[in-house]
Amino acid sequence: MNWYVVYTQPHKEQVALRNLAKQGFDAYLPRYQKQCRHARRIYTVMTPLFPRYLFVRLDPETQRWRSINGTIGVSYLLSEGPDPIAIPNDVVDAIHGREREGIVQIAPPEFVKGQKLCITDGPFAELEGLFECVDDEQRVVLLLEFMGRVVRTRLPGHAVTAA
Repeated sequence: MNWYVVYTQPHKEQVALRNLAKQGFDAYLPRYQKQCRHARRIYTVMTPLFPRYLFVRLDPETQRWRSINGTIGVSYLLSEGPDPIAIPNDVVDAIHGREREGIVQIAPPEFVKGQKLCITDGPFAELEGLFECVDDEQRVVLLLEFMGRVVRTRLPGHAVTAA
């Protein structure tokens, strides 16, 4: 049995997960703890690791998988033509491996404030900047000298490396 990707309706990941389970499908929604700020308060919420996506394990040869597309909370099962697209089991296993008590652990990059970093991916690739901090969404905040000004930019942790 392989894992497949389900695209859900906006903010309906939990609804889709519950309804897929009711139909007997083995569904998995990886979640992590996110810090939010509102009205000078900081609080933690559980949020999907991949908003609008979840995984379902099935055997398309023996299971009636087409019912997934009609499930409440689901937009559609990712497919190529008439067949669903399987993803490598290693991908889901790697996510499971980072879980502790049902929560995916995301380690923020470990850089020192003022450390020189090189951008390795995206439109600013090859530029260097100074590390400032990691924001609430675990993105690296970098100070770049750009067109004669210092500009603050946010990048995913995988897009930078120590210079």
